[in-house]
Amino acid sequence: MTVAETVTQRTAERRVSRLLRSRIVQFIGLSALPATIVLAQAARDPSNPVETETGIPVTSAIVTENCGTCHTADAKGNLSRISWVRTTPEGWAQVIKRMVALNGLQITPSESRAVVRALSASHGLAPDEYKPVAYLPEHRMVNETNIPNETIRQSCASCHAFAQPLSWRRSKAEWGLLRNLHVAMYSQADAQYRRAVEDPTQPAVPAGGTKPLPVEVALEYMNKTAPLTTPEWTKWAARQQSAKLGGKWLVNAMLPGKGLYVGEMIVTPTTGDDDYTTAITLKSLKDGSVLTRTGKGLVYSGYSWRGTSSSGPEGASPDAPQDHETRETMAFSTDRKSAQGRWFWGDYKEFGFDVKLTKAAAEPSVVAVWPYALKAGAKGATLKLLGDAFPAALKASDIDLGKGVTISKIVSASATEAVLTVDVAADAAPGAHDVGLGGSVLAAGLPIFKKVDYLKVVPDTSLARLGGSEKHTPGYAQFDAIGYDSGLDGKPYTADDFALGPVEASWAMEEMPTVYYDDDTKYVGTLSSTALFTPAIDGPNPERKWGRNNYGEVWVVATAKSEKDALGKPLTAKSFMIVSVPAYKRWDQPEVAK
Repeated sequence: MTVAETVTQRTAERRVSRLLRSRIVQFIGLSALPATIVLAQAARDPSNPVETETGIPVTSAIVTENCGTCHTADAKGNLSRISWVRTTPEGWAQVIKRMVALNGLQITPSESRAVVRALSASHGLAPDEYKPVAYLPEHRMVNETNIPNETIRQSCASCHAFAQPLSWRRSKAEWGLLRNLHVAMYSQADAQYRRAVEDPTQPAVPAGGTKPLPVEVALEYMNKTAPLTTPEWTKWAARQQSAKLGGKWLVNAMLPGKGLYVGEMIVTPTTGDDDYTTAITLKSLKDGSVLTRTGKGLVYSGYSWRGTSSSGPEGASPDAPQDHETRETMAFSTDRKSAQGRWFWGDYKEFGFDVKLTKAAAEPSVVAVWPYALKAGAKGATLKLLGDAFPAALKASDIDLGKGVTISKIVSASATEAVLTVDVAADAAPGAHDVGLGGSVLAAGLPIFKKVDYLKVVPDTSLARLGGSEKHTPGYAQFDAIGYDSGLDGKPYTADDFALGPVEASWAMEEMPTVYYDDDTKYVGTLSSTALFTPAIDGPNPERKWGRNNYGEVWVVATAKSEKDALGKPLTAKSFMIVSVPAYKRWDQPEVAK
């Protein structure tokens, strides 16, 4: 048998297998049926929407081979269901997992990755659509302020992040089918959708009228906010091309609890399209330690990087990057000169660098300064500029630190680092100054402050998980105390306030009382001097009242070691932390980054 005959036979066998395994569940949106069946169902049940919008054709052979048996093609090259949705690489990986689990799809890991890449290219998100939801694939813990009202919160964000639906673009029919899927798969969804919400932001109901169901309000919002066809995607589909990211990238990486790292990432193309290997070197500006990592990465949709890197065998320290493989999620700018994202690790993705990349070029580039900020009136302060391609004979006149900041001496200079002695005028305007070197500008790179007016503990809310057994590992939490200047208006917590970087602080936990017998601080876990919270072990604790588990709610409190308020007392700040039970069921898409 020839190779071609073998491939043909294998494809036919897989299609027969899928047909035998496929379930007739078009109503709940889990698979695709021929158009005649869809129309017949719609005639019997008007709640089953029929597609009327123009779809996006599927032109990839790997997609049609693996998906085309159940998802039927029309004369325009559309595949049923698939041609009317767009999403992130993680979204498409999630779909494939559901097809395997519920519809009997048989697909290899390499085929799955190829399908995700192809669909991300033809049915992905444009950079401007991805940016507002980037925190979801970056596994950031944030308070979602993008939920428009309580009705939509109840319908869409009671069980998962609001970024989950916002990561999709769907036709009106597909949004309706998503509702049906939820009702069919999750027993609480129908009750949740029909539960009346007293939401003052919703329009008043006319006399004799009836309130809309929460799900109807949510669907109306999603149809307006996340339709299939958008100007952003239309423009990006025309512009999208191979990212061509090979070369040297300068790295600015902030690691909570450990401070700022700078270095470089050498990106080398491999034989695949937009596949790369990486070599990373990072130096801590806090303690001078050096990290070296090697890895690989790939690019989806022309801009969206997913990668992994490691320093070697796994170690024992939970918060040490050199002891863990790190997942990388970044979005490159459309001009391919910069990128931002997160490199993270941990069973709950709770540790990670906040990363900015700048493409190295022939002209000088400044990527970071050290220390984080300078105080107005400082004389003879040492300031380091970190970057690349600095002039061989660097002069003070080559550098601009903004009004009120003068360079009295260049202590040393190399191609990647300049050490300066600077004076800051007492009347220098508070704010984040630009740092200029030649034609390069590090925007808002050097905060100049009058005083540290207040602290913030970040994150301001957090969730840690009990653990410690072989089956359930702990979910840690790392905190930082960030100093702030109140800005020109002198009023804290206003728009002109600006951050000054981490402040040295001592750390403690305080009770967040919810019941009269609260004793959570004794049992939830421990907080180190570097603000790393290690949760207690999971399970009933005979030492607690009623043998309760070690869960609880506490305040994480930072007390500045040097900075004081107007009364001479140390500045303090607190953050709310919930310590919960392990996540007994979790979903993730690690294959996206492989």
